[in-house]
Amino acid sequence: MKDLLRRPAARDLVARYGTALGGLAVFAVFAAAADNFLTVGNLFTILRQVSFLIILAIGFTYALIASELDLSFAAVASLAGVVCGGIVHFQYPYPLAIAAALLVATLFGALNGLLVTRFKIPSLIATLATASIATGLGFALTNGVAWVGRWDRGFVWLGRGEILGIPVLAIWPALIALGSWFAVSQTRFGAWLTATGEADEAARLAGIPIRRMKLLGLALSGFCAGIGAVLLTASLSSAGPNGAADFLMKGIAAVLLGMTMFDPGRANIPGTVAGALVIGVLANGLVLLGAPYYVQDIVLGFIILASVAISASALTKAAFSI
Repeated sequence: MKDLLRRPAARDLVARYGTALGGLAVFAVFAAAADNFLTVGNLFTILRQVSFLIILAIGFTYALIASELDLSFAAVASLAGVVCGGIVHFQYPYPLAIAAALLVATLFGALNGLLVTRFKIPSLIATLATASIATGLGFALTNGVAWVGRWDRGFVWLGRGEILGIPVLAIWPALIALGSWFAVSQTRFGAWLTATGEADEAARLAGIPIRRMKLLGLALSGFCAGIGAVLLTASLSSAGPNGAADFLMKGIAAVLLGMTMFDPGRANIPGTVAGALVIGVLANGLVLLGAPYYVQDIVLGFIILASVAISASALTKAAFSI
């Protein structure tokens, strides 16, 4: 009898924490095999590199919890970065640049929400279209040339500063992750968003405004893209029309990997953060071991394939639901 009780518990433990434990095993392998991997400087480097990924992936998580896909977040982040960088570059107050970037990104997210909820366009198609629009606007604003310069120190501090020796780029994603976890798991908004994504018709019959929840999920994805854009622009002191393009597949991979742990099969904030950290550790460790650059892309592809195999039904619903 005891064995029968233990087996389901063991399976549940592996299902919830197996991927996280695998990530810790990868960390241990790199710690043993790669010189300087465990140094404080390198660990802070990993946190800096993964900070943008965490923020953008959290935005994608909001959309996916509502059972929608946002394939525009990287392009929207690039456009928001161009808007932010252009305003700072031409020496306007940087708070104005931050506000403009957040507004542009959030409006794009809201547009995605309207296309999905009002015009009944599947989010896969709608967000691919808005991604193209955002990319085109970014090139139109810059003529294909990135904004670069010596910018206001207060603005640059947002991406390069430190608090008590800790890089601010390690602090911003932690604060956003904690706030997002609280919003999703401890508030009525989070309960409604989750119910909308899991059973929208039942949620509608229960009085939940499912259209509003889907719109908010996509708008929050845009808002997070704006935050990531501001921090990326401040960190690099430059902004180009494709500045955040590399984060599209990594962000999706982080969320999908997160769906294999803690709450398997469902998009969840802790899983997304853990997935992003695993991807960051893999990228850093492979570089330290001298692996060719393309190995990262190959590993990322396998991560996406394995994750989709577990979460296929949720992704299919999000991609083609109307």
